Amino acid sequence: MNIYLSVDMEGITGIPDYTFVDSTQHNYEIGRSLMTGDANAVIEGALAGGAEHVLVNDSHSKMNNLLPEKLHPEAELINGGVKLYSMVEGLDNTYEGAIFTGYHSRAGQPGVMSHSMIHAVRNMWIDEQEIGEIGLNAYIAGYHGVPVIMVAGDDGACREAEELIPGVVTAAVKKSLTRSAVRSLSPQKAHELLKEKAAEAIANRGNVKPLTPPDNPVLRIEFTNYGQAEWAAFMPGCEIEPGSTVVRFEAKDILEAYSAMLVMIELALQTTYR
Repeated sequence: MNIYLSVDMEGITGIPDYTFVDSTQHNYEIGRSLMTGDANAVIEGALAGGAEHVLVNDSHSKMNNLLPEKLHPEAELINGGVKLYSMVEGLDNTYEGAIFTGYHSRAGQPGVMSHSMIHAVRNMWIDEQEIGEIGLNAYIAGYHGVPVIMVAGDDGACREAEELIPGVVTAAVKKSLTRSAVRSLSPQKAHELLKEKAAEAIANRGNVKPLTPPDNPVLRIEFTNYGQAEWAAFMPGCEIEPGSTVVRFEAKDILEAYSAMLVMIELALQTTYR
């Protein structure tokens, strides 16, 4: 049994703010260690639950945060920042379940460091469904027929996952008090929870259906200022909706929508005067 594991950083045990997730900040190395610990706990639980192979994708920022020398020896690791499918690189129809750990809630929602890909994004939609990283990544998994069987992170991420994916197993390792303060389990207790829930998720995988994306999805991204929308709309096929900072792209499938999202946010980051 092959299991896919995408590991973000904001929802990792004990991490309350950007100083743990930004490579220029003083707490970053602590954050890397905590992230690797959570990932290993999920891997151990997945293996105990019957997984034979676990592929881990480092899914935060430049995507070189996990400590390879500390990662569980039975797992394979994808890391590095230039990936065609970013947070879900390597996920295909050979996997029987996907697990997202270290995840956070979408932009504008309560939760530790809540955002959607970059802070220039205010909202994102696929057709009429408002989504963040959990939803977008679950749609890619669903395109390949893979159910997202577990989501771990802060309580906001778990609520969001439960609303999107019926039957998903969740593991809240911390509760958000504000966007930059948390009440967290100790790493030891969190790892026990993650192991238990990963094994449970594998046993429960038959009760979770893939989140099937719509055909010919319409991607809409609302940016925080008009300059960001202008840059994003330079991508062929995009247009700004009149009277807004929403950029619209009509995709042939969810893979194209995801690629468009990645290009649009990279273009939006070119805006220098805020």
